[in-house]
Amino acid sequence: MSLDIAALRGQFPILSQSVRGKPLVYLDNGATTQKPEAVIQAIDAYYRECNSNVHRGAHYLSDEATARFENARQSVADFINASREEIIWTRGTTESINLVASCYGASLKAGDEVVISTLEHHSNIVPWQMACERSGAILKVIPLQADGSLDLAAYRALLNERTRIVAVTQVSNALGTVNPVTEMIRDAKAVGAVTLLDGAQAVSHFGVDVRALDCDFYAFSGHKLFGPTGIGVLYGRKALLEAMPPWLGGGEMIETVSFERSTWNRLPYKFEAGTPNIAGAVGLGAAIDWLQAQDRTALAAHEAALLRDATTRAEAFAGMRLIGTAPGKVAVMSFLLDGAHPHDVGQLLDQQGVAVRTGHHCTMPLMDCLGIPGTVRASFSIYNDSSDIERLFTALEKVKSFL
Repeated sequence: MSLDIAALRGQFPILSQSVRGKPLVYLDNGATTQKPEAVIQAIDAYYRECNSNVHRGAHYLSDEATARFENARQSVADFINASREEIIWTRGTTESINLVASCYGASLKAGDEVVISTLEHHSNIVPWQMACERSGAILKVIPLQADGSLDLAAYRALLNERTRIVAVTQVSNALGTVNPVTEMIRDAKAVGAVTLLDGAQAVSHFGVDVRALDCDFYAFSGHKLFGPTGIGVLYGRKALLEAMPPWLGGGEMIETVSFERSTWNRLPYKFEAGTPNIAGAVGLGAAIDWLQAQDRTALAAHEAALLRDATTRAEAFAGMRLIGTAPGKVAVMSFLLDGAHPHDVGQLLDQQGVAVRTGHHCTMPLMDCLGIPGTVRASFSIYNDSSDIERLFTALEKVKSFL
């Protein structure tokens, strides 16, 4: 399959607009990706054609809404090689991790240990801190090496018979580092620990197979995968989900209710209390179906070429310092300009139509470790091209002259 980036880009309506009188250069894909027409149309069609609540309606609209909702669940299951009963709808990665920290984390006891890493997003730090505070468990942190990769020798030294949970990101949102999670999961299982992967930054860049990874939980968000906001996924190994208590109580997650006691629905509905984000699920299913129809190997190669081009330019750009240079990164380039605050750089780039992210990227402990207040982050996706990189560096030259 030949790769036509211009044609692919044309499927994303928002990218054709101008911002502040300049054609938009969107390089904030690590925060959220843009949506192809196929996703927008799927959400529109749901509301126009079959808007109704799912599962219990005795009429056509509910049957059709349920079919689209559950077909989307099957698309997710196929996408990551899971069974549909192991796919729990959530609002996003943050909620997915909180669910595990609250429900599986309820089994933690004083003296147990939870291992996370220096690279984690706040969403994979704070829920475990809260779980440890409730239980008396101890939070351990894998240190970082100079290039932004994890210190695997130190990680192995942290593991012991008290390690109950290892929860790490597959790809760093701040640096683009790809962690060797297959190896890390194997080491965790050797001491009997349960593993959770934050896949929010991984699923849009390369294929994920939870069976091959052998992880126990996997979390990701729709909006970073060309889908809508407010929808996310938790994959959980069936035996663990069945053993865990439910998180939220209410409709859908019950089998029976009396004033004396209630019993729980079968998986996956046990963890899906209340009316779900039906349109969001339909949109995420459409995003996955759209992405799976593309040549993902060619798209990954395209993103890698973009990162190489940007990195080469950055290394030759006077006064520019790259933050995070681990080999095998995804297409994320974090940097600082000498004498310039990241926020000022971001605002001046915005004046030239270039959208980037600035600040600590919800990784304050990582920034403290690196001894910096934050970075400018340019994150590339499949619809970016070499002209976007040219515009970025032309704009940075002007920023440097202003500052």
